[in-house]
Amino acid sequence: MSNQKFTSRAEKKISFLRVILFCLFSFMAIATDAQTKKVQNIPKYDKQTVHFGFALGFTSPDFRLSPDPNFRTMDTVYNVESQAQLGFLLGIVSNLRVGDYFDVRFVPMLTFAQRNLLYTLNSGNLGAPATVKPVESTFLDFPLMLKYKSARVNNYRAYVLAGGKYSIDLVSQANVQKSDKEPVRLQPYDYGYEIGFGFDFYLMYFKFALEIKMYNGINNLLVKDEFIYSRSLESLHSKIFYISFLFE
Repeated sequence: MSNQKFTSRAEKKISFLRVILFCLFSFMAIATDAQTKKVQNIPKYDKQTVHFGFALGFTSPDFRLSPDPNFRTMDTVYNVESQAQLGFLLGIVSNLRVGDYFDVRFVPMLTFAQRNLLYTLNSGNLGAPATVKPVESTFLDFPLMLKYKSARVNNYRAYVLAGGKYSIDLVSQANVQKSDKEPVRLQPYDYGYEIGFGFDFYLMYFKFALEIKMYNGINNLLVKDEFIYSRSLESLHSKIFYISFLFE
């Protein structure tokens, strides 16, 4: 693979880490500011049994891949790795209050994502560029999460959440036509678990939240076929990071 591709991948990872670090430093500043007593906005907001909202955000979808056990005996593919691409999401928030510190959340989302599989072939040319197999997906996600909230301090509150998710890939390549003569095809259904954390901000008329989550898929998405790009893999599992902005 060329140095240019390594540089591009490193820059994307650094950019995503910068966003996460910015969020963490913002949370630290909020925690410091929260020590000063202030008038609470929408003080009865958390007494609602049910409330709704919407979510916007970004994703960094990737694969956890395992090579075929006979990978080293194949004379076509030298190496294969996954490359995350930036995506985005739209969601609808449904929140059920089950106590002072616990909520149950159902946030169906439409997520647009692309992941690239980079294959280094045994071409005899060490400087040859990798063969890129793009895997495009449009997910319809159905996550059910348990949210644990800290005590509210002024107009801020921290929380953690965990739960499971079921996803349908609306443009799954499991039945893709041969526009690509040797595609890497995926199963249309996925399921796994999510964990994350965030901060609630109580504004004058609504609540805003900044949330970071990680999803790990359990289902093996790979559809095996006769093509070398699929045969060189044993499994593909989703690994996705989310940064979401919620308006409730």
